[in-house]
Amino acid sequence: MNRVYWGLLAGLLAILSAGAAQAKSCEGVSFPDQMKADGATLKLNGLGLRQATILNINVYVGALYLTQTSRDANAILKSNAPKRLLLQFVRDVGGTDLSKGWDEGFENNAGGQLAALKPRIDAFKAMMTDVKEGEQLGMHHKPGAGVQVSVKGAVKGTIKGDDFARALFAIWLGSRPPNADLKAGLLGGSCG
Repeated sequence: MNRVYWGLLAGLLAILSAGAAQAKSCEGVSFPDQMKADGATLKLNGLGLRQATILNINVYVGALYLTQTSRDANAILKSNAPKRLLLQFVRDVGGTDLSKGWDEGFENNAGGQLAALKPRIDAFKAMMTDVKEGEQLGMHHKPGAGVQVSVKGAVKGTIKGDDFARALFAIWLGSRPPNADLKAGLLGGSCG
């Protein structure tokens, strides 16, 4: 009987250890190594920490999921494969501050497309609300359909266009991300 008990306990510990090894974390926020999305398996490409102001205040941890991992930001942006970015907030952020951040991100990275994207950027920003510590925003690029947006786990809608998806993901992966360490982390470097 003792052998069976210890065998079961060892098996359970092995299963639990394997599950723990399949998650990565940054600033105490954990994300799974992979997830299913519309029938595709997306792999965790990297985790990045968004810091704001000259005081480097931690705002959120971002997790980038791709069908094939890559360290090449341009290749990721050009790829018309499914991708997902999850932002888990480590502090409360008001909707007005989120809106300012989106404006800055698009202005810094959308280039000559900014004017054409403006109505869709406005629709995207209208989906945002105040977020509290521990809550998530999710952006899932569905090629041919656009970007499905979720706020606090609830799907808010889809912004049409692969061009919008490229401009949105360029906020983090383009030439002028919110902070360089965030981009490096999403591309597989160290978080924070």
